Amino acid sequence: MRLRDLAHFFRRLAVSNVVPTDAGERRPSVLPVWSRSNSPRSRAAIGAALLASAMLGSLFPQISAPFRALFAAGEKAAEPSDAKRAEGLVKLTAEQIGAAKITTVAAAPGVLTRTVVAPAVIAVDPDRIGRVAAKVVGAVAELRKRLGDSVEKGEVIAIIDSREVADAKSDYLAARVALDLQSALFQREKGLFDKKIAAEQSFLKARGAYEEARLRVELARQKLAALDLSEAEIAALPGQPVGELRRKEIRAPSSGKVIERRADLGQPVGGDVQLYVVADLSTVFAEIAVAIADLPSVREGQSVRLSHDGEEEAVGRIVFIGPMLDHETHSGRAVASFANADFALRPGTAMTARVALEEKPARLRLPRAALLAFEGETVVFVRAPGGFVKRKVETGASDDEAIEIVSGLEEGEQVAAANVFVLKAELGKSRLEGLD
Repeated sequence: MRLRDLAHFFRRLAVSNVVPTDAGERRPSVLPVWSRSNSPRSRAAIGAALLASAMLGSLFPQISAPFRALFAAGEKAAEPSDAKRAEGLVKLTAEQIGAAKITTVAAAPGVLTRTVVAPAVIAVDPDRIGRVAAKVVGAVAELRKRLGDSVEKGEVIAIIDSREVADAKSDYLAARVALDLQSALFQREKGLFDKKIAAEQSFLKARGAYEEARLRVELARQKLAALDLSEAEIAALPGQPVGELRRKEIRAPSSGKVIERRADLGQPVGGDVQLYVVADLSTVFAEIAVAIADLPSVREGQSVRLSHDGEEEAVGRIVFIGPMLDHETHSGRAVASFANADFALRPGTAMTARVALEEKPARLRLPRAALLAFEGETVVFVRAPGGFVKRKVETGASDDEAIEIVSGLEEGEQVAAANVFVLKAELGKSRLEGLD
């Protein structure tokens, strides 16, 4: 036994309570029972024995070695190791975390959703599309809108030169002139008849001519209305120049954007020829092809999320479920409506629809990417000063994107959610270095 070991032993002997305390209790001692004495003679005997053992240990090191190992083990056990304190900690600086692109999310309550995934195609809402027809026979004189231009309901977007319109307007104006003449004659005959000056036959003839002229005006007015002239346009005809009678103004039936132009300047058109297609794309539909097995679970009013290339685009609701099945695709048809204020959803785009069938609240919810299997346990990495700490968690229900955390986390804790494999690799590396 070396002198350093002997000095250490004496220090431990000094602090051990081999003498009774004030309360009369005895504390455990590092010495055997026979050494628990308070007499000077006993202390002298113990000192002599220790001196002899020291001399013996210096002469025979193989005898004292086990005792030195025993005392060293006691010292090591009394002090907790740094490895114990740092177990599960992955030390990373803020710069290292940024370089590894490790992002965090807060553990928070949420909703788990059971969904049905089906293909979908964006379509125009039928209630928000307008087809602009010529309605008269003639030739295109003006086209005032281009593709993509916005239009307002009732706005003039094209002009048609039409002999049919010119004839109808001329008939109306002639009928009005005839009505004015017959009205004056009728009033004159009526006055003479009331004064007993004119014969009754003359009065009846004048009244018949007046009624006939009034009927001709109404018939001419109806013909103009059938050619899509408004009441304001008809009322303004008497003041219109003769050279303008052949021109027919074409107005937009609804507000929106021009998505198609189907005519050119000077093109002859008929009454059923379309000039433009105008659509209001602030609201669009999605035609969803639902598998037959999933169709019974789909209901009107259920929430639908659209995504394209993995990125979520919009959220809407089912407004219609078709009663018929497509015999070619063996699927049912569901239609969902989506707000499209930024016009990001373009008709004709193929997308993926996720129909929410059932929603369940979760105490805490984390993305699937945040959880890892490590040494047979489900763990997450929680943000801590100096890096991340591995934390064992208990999981519950799950959906396609998230998992419920039953225990192991508190609300608001920041958990690594992206590139978590980097933390797992660092932790495994530190474990191997500790074994070395």
